[in-house]
Amino acid sequence: MTQEHHPKVAHRRRIGRTTLEVSALGLGTAPLGGLYRDLSEEEAQATVDAAWQAGIRFFDTAPHYGHTKAEHRLGAALRRYPRGEYVLCTKVGRHFVPRTHPYDGSEGWQNPLPFEAIYDYTREGILRAFEDSQQRLGIVDIDILLVHDIGRYTHVERNAHYWRQLSEGGGFKALDELRKAGVIKAVGFGVNEREVIREAMREFDIDCALLAGRYTLLEQAPLDDLLPECEARGVSILLGGAFNSGILARGLEGDLKFNYGDAPREVVERVSRIETICRTYGAPLAAAALQFPYAHPAVATVLNGARSAAEVRENVASFETPLPRELWLALREEGLIDPRAPIPQA
Repeated sequence: MTQEHHPKVAHRRRIGRTTLEVSALGLGTAPLGGLYRDLSEEEAQATVDAAWQAGIRFFDTAPHYGHTKAEHRLGAALRRYPRGEYVLCTKVGRHFVPRTHPYDGSEGWQNPLPFEAIYDYTREGILRAFEDSQQRLGIVDIDILLVHDIGRYTHVERNAHYWRQLSEGGGFKALDELRKAGVIKAVGFGVNEREVIREAMREFDIDCALLAGRYTLLEQAPLDDLLPECEARGVSILLGGAFNSGILARGLEGDLKFNYGDAPREVVERVSRIETICRTYGAPLAAAALQFPYAHPAVATVLNGARSAAEVRENVASFETPLPRELWLALREEGLIDPRAPIPQA
């Protein structure tokens, strides 16, 4: 298949102090697992093919997505391509067993596979989850392994228990063993809370972290602490959720979803102000949302989910669209982006 020419998408940055380099735009695969809408096998394959043709060479997945469905689908799609040409990331912290309880749909998966998760961040749990992922993907060489969904956001009052599995139960030790043996090239965390990453960096030497939805056109609090600390330690951010669950993809014409729920009034009002400035400069909101976080040097890639080849092409076009410097200066002047935030170059 012919690769299209998308120089910004294909631009590479290094992961931490490793030798891994990832494309500026990455493909997140929660939609391949049926997040909010089920996909056919053909649609899943076409989505990965479109990403490849656009120059995307970083692919992120997790056992959680579709209760193992996304890993099966991504592996089947990627095995058609040269292994040395892409970077593959998956996650640990859950292992999946045959379902014994009815699935209530609360996690948003449509037609997930008939398995259910057991949280396990111990040494044995992480090694088991890693080997299970290798088999589902049909790919032995996984480049990046992330601890998935640890933190108060997911575990609430049980978080201290699971954190002890990492720190005292050998979870961190397992990651270190795999990295030192060269079985994986980078380790880190995949979370929705920046404080979890900061806590992890104090206890363990990570290479990267997938942070979803916390450094966007609507949220720049990581400039206070996380991003400077990542720069100082040489830790890369894999930036997920640049659209903040959707409201920055379609703006006020979309379904007004923010942070996995309905957008509160103050968020809707802020998006309205951002949209007004974008229109003034002829800039699509989605283009501004995707390009803004990549301007920060700690951000190695911007991960976007897509459920069709058309959505991949939309995201690629948004990332490639030239935007004037005046747009960013106007957003800064109106107090809509933090004055400390690096802005994209015209």
